[in-house]
Amino acid sequence: MVSSDFHRPLPTGLESNSEQNSRRERSAELVNDSDRLAAAPSSDRYLKLLNQIAWNIRRTLDLPTIWQQTVEGLGKALSASRCIVCAYEPDAPTVKVVAEYCQEPLPSMLELKFWIGEEPELHQAIADLNPICIEPLPSSAPKVVEQDNQAKVELAVPKLRDFCQQPALIVATCHQDTPNGLMILFQDQPSRPWLSEELEFVHELADQVGTAIAHANLIAASQSLAAELQRANSNFLQKHRELEEARCQAEEASRLKSEFLANTSHEIRTPLNGMIGFLKLIIDGMADDPEEQTEFIRGAYDCALHLLNIINDILDLAKIEAGKLQIELSPVKLDELLDRVENSTRAQVQQKRLSFEIQKPPTDDEIILYGNYQRLLQVMLNLVGNAIKFTHEGGVTIGVEIIKKKLVVQSQECPGIVRVRVADTGIGVSLDKQDKLFQSFSQVDGSRTRQYGGTGLGLAISQKLVEAMGGVVNFYSMGEGLGSTVTFTVPLYQDPVMVTSQTTDTLDLIL
Repeated sequence: MVSSDFHRPLPTGLESNSEQNSRRERSAELVNDSDRLAAAPSSDRYLKLLNQIAWNIRRTLDLPTIWQQTVEGLGKALSASRCIVCAYEPDAPTVKVVAEYCQEPLPSMLELKFWIGEEPELHQAIADLNPICIEPLPSSAPKVVEQDNQAKVELAVPKLRDFCQQPALIVATCHQDTPNGLMILFQDQPSRPWLSEELEFVHELADQVGTAIAHANLIAASQSLAAELQRANSNFLQKHRELEEARCQAEEASRLKSEFLANTSHEIRTPLNGMIGFLKLIIDGMADDPEEQTEFIRGAYDCALHLLNIINDILDLAKIEAGKLQIELSPVKLDELLDRVENSTRAQVQQKRLSFEIQKPPTDDEIILYGNYQRLLQVMLNLVGNAIKFTHEGGVTIGVEIIKKKLVVQSQECPGIVRVRVADTGIGVSLDKQDKLFQSFSQVDGSRTRQYGGTGLGLAISQKLVEAMGGVVNFYSMGEGLGSTVTFTVPLYQDPVMVTSQTTDTLDLIL
């Protein structure tokens, strides 16, 4: 039980001033003068020990290190059998042993928790901020079990009293009168009163440790706050970058659409003006003979077809962006497709005096694709039309290769794919501008739009159409003035006989 001379528990956790003064006077009277004179080290020695331990704990701001330096320094200085430090937070119901100096064979108390409300000595030490002495009771020692070659205490509900086989001393560490921990020291000798120098030494050290703990907590809190601010700042910067990127993308999209509208209005007005001009010639009777009148009508018809193609491109783009583009696939004869492309572009080729060549695989069988005839024709006319438009010398070549690779497209098993290649010797595209080719509303640069015309939708629409039919589109150019090659793939409906084919590995490299 607690010595009546050193400690009287307070159920309420508080003492009156007169009671505190009486307790301090009784504590002083209990110090045995003869023992103190015989056994107490000099005050200089305690001062040196205090300075040494304080210096050790001030060298670090790491809280576990401060705790461990405290228990080791204090335990060795007073030759204690055990010295522990308990972490304490205001209004917390428990304290936990966070550091320990312990002589063998005593069991470890690390990680044990004590309920403050059930430990009057702890309660009063926190309330008083003065040392509390505990005298041992003749009670049984706590049960000890061996676990991982280290002695551990086995208690259902641990009590501090269960470890007091020797006199103990409790003192709260504090900073600015606010407790932040508990130091508990156990003597290694039975029934020896605590010396006044020891009490003063421990009390002074508790103040030093309390200040060190407060500083460490403050630094840890500031570091945590700094890290949180850093994370918040990083998140803010990331959001800012994302918003800036989104803003730039929105501005670029707005610019491209504005440019597209300007180009499209020009493209639409051109065939409209052509139709109006030809029809006005006919209305005004400017045709000298029926043959010339037929030429005027044919010119108006060609302008109408050109206008229809522009409108179809715009409508296709609207369907693609709305996700409503649906394509029905069926067998398509490749020869019919190529003949239609050749007939449709022959006049343009002859007008620009370009060569035009179609290279097909060596087979007598029909090469039948699995796609949509009108959409495939639209893609090929667009690619070949671009090749002719941007080529001034040389020519255009359409190449066809069959690659054996089984695949399934819209529940149809296909034995391979057909790769169509449209190559030209035209103006080419620089490497840094090729990524713009498949963007809607975009051309390589505005000068080309003004020089060559067009809405900038052709390649973007062609890519979407080919992908909807189970293929892919790729563009190749070594740079400006070095020509261009566009390839696209279409599923093969049936495998023709006697075809020299690429291997599957080659396909992977090509696609």
